[in-house]
Amino acid sequence: MADKPEEPERGDLEPTDDKPSFRPSPLEVDTTLSIAVDLPPTPPKEIPEDEAAVAIDDVPVNPGFVESPTDPTTTSVAIVASRLVTAPTPTQSEAGRGETAALPGADTHAEAFGQSRRDRLRGEHSPQPEPAAMLTADRLLEVNRKTRPGPEGPWQRFVYNVTFRTVNLGDSAKVRARKELDHRIQKQFEGGTRFVPVLTRKGGVGKTTVTTLLGMALADAREDRIIAIDANPDRGTLSERVPKQTRATVRDVVHKGASIGGFTDFSALVSRDETRLDILASDTDPMLSEAFDENDYNVVADLSARFYSIVLTDCGTGIVHSVMRATLQRADSLVIVSGGSVDEARLASETLTWLEANGYTDLVRNAVVALNTATHATNLVKLEEIESHFRSRVREIVRIPYDPQLAAGSVVSWKDLKPLTKLSARALAALVVEGLPAERA
Repeated sequence: MADKPEEPERGDLEPTDDKPSFRPSPLEVDTTLSIAVDLPPTPPKEIPEDEAAVAIDDVPVNPGFVESPTDPTTTSVAIVASRLVTAPTPTQSEAGRGETAALPGADTHAEAFGQSRRDRLRGEHSPQPEPAAMLTADRLLEVNRKTRPGPEGPWQRFVYNVTFRTVNLGDSAKVRARKELDHRIQKQFEGGTRFVPVLTRKGGVGKTTVTTLLGMALADAREDRIIAIDANPDRGTLSERVPKQTRATVRDVVHKGASIGGFTDFSALVSRDETRLDILASDTDPMLSEAFDENDYNVVADLSARFYSIVLTDCGTGIVHSVMRATLQRADSLVIVSGGSVDEARLASETLTWLEANGYTDLVRNAVVALNTATHATNLVKLEEIESHFRSRVREIVRIPYDPQLAAGSVVSWKDLKPLTKLSARALAALVVEGLPAERA
């Protein structure tokens, strides 16, 4: 019997009409396609030398490993919460002229409120009560062509006027330096009067001259009241440096102290110059000069503290006098005057030594030395060596140059002084003010 032809399996070719056909099995279809490509090996990454110098090696870290159970693995850091210092509201009874207190130098309120003000949005109220000094022109006025002040300086002013006030180049470098110095001198104080004695152990070195220059520089730049008291028990000459408007002295202030009820009564006993510096003269009668003692000075100082923000004291050469003790007890800063000769510099340094030995070390470190270069033999010594010596003991040194008006020993006119003399006096005033505490309970 003939064998029955086998049926073709799925996937085999079946001739149909002499044309082969292919029917793949659904289970045998390979739906993936693999392509193998041989690529060259990746070259190693080249690290620049500057990165390799600071690179940190990759070291595996085992979080469960502790090198020594006794060694601490963590460090505790104390977190101290910051607090905002609330500055008291300024008063005019102690630091004003009866007019408007100085606002440009309100460094105290800037420290207490300035940072929080910058952090707040416009119009957002402060969590702390703001003092009146915070209402400054910089904060309230929009900067535009109408509110922005015109520039100072010949070229800057010319461009400003030619362009019909549309191009403002700003102030010149000289004007900016002057305004910056004004801002330092105009530092505002809170909490009472500041006392600054001007002293030295040797006469004739320009102590009264330095007191006059310092007082004029302060009064010319500040808006509050400045007074210089001649506390020299041996007939001082401070009142002769300004036009005399009264014959009253410290003795009259002591006698009339109980009847002085306001600034009008006190102002009748002082002389005022063009810069609005008030001068209180010392006793002119040599028979009564020694009667001015510690108690008398305290009466004068207490009355002055009612009306003035800064009190300068032109001290005598008697450093062990009772007036000197009362003066140093009230002092917030010191100005030591030294001449340009060997013996004058040595006596000024001995003054610092005496102060340190008697418990005034902090005053010495905060003191400013005024080096008067108009004294005799200044051109024969090395002023740099004198300055180097005092820099190791005090905070700052300022040179006072020679000026014919000062050398005359007569009335001093601030506007007629040489520019270098006025600049030195203003620099001395700025350094003295920076050393005074801004706040005091």
